[in-house]
Amino acid sequence: MNGLPRQARSVARLAAVQALYQMEAAGAGAETVIREFSEHRFDRDIEGEAMAGADEGFFAELVRGVVESQSAVDSSIVKRLAQNWRLERLDATVRAILRAGAFELAHRLDVPTEVVIDEYVELAKSFFEGSEPGFVNGALDAVAQDVRR
Repeated sequence: MNGLPRQARSVARLAAVQALYQMEAAGAGAETVIREFSEHRFDRDIEGEAMAGADEGFFAELVRGVVESQSAVDSSIVKRLAQNWRLERLDATVRAILRAGAFELAHRLDVPTEVVIDEYVELAKSFFEGSEPGFVNGALDAVAQDVRR
């Protein structure tokens, strides 16, 4: 990992999930969304509070990586869903979380499995109060077993 603090990676993961969601909802392309986040969302104050800095390179890597590897990423997730479940049946935010987490598990072997899973479970907790964080935990743990043997 580079010298940026872990929090910068956490902010980048959150932004990547938001970007993936936005891309799906609005049909925007990866480069457009990456540029929008870089120009308008990072290093901004929200309601007078300074936001933590994001590892913008890591953010862009996650977004581009999910898009470029989407078929393989989606296959790794679908393989671990209950029989007859399709990825499209999942909440769009859950899909974005799983896609980013599955990509990172498969392509960022420098980040420990436990860290990746924990980061995305915590993101799920920030969006959901129900069973979704547990679902994300189980799904990403299963994906990790497949891609990090």
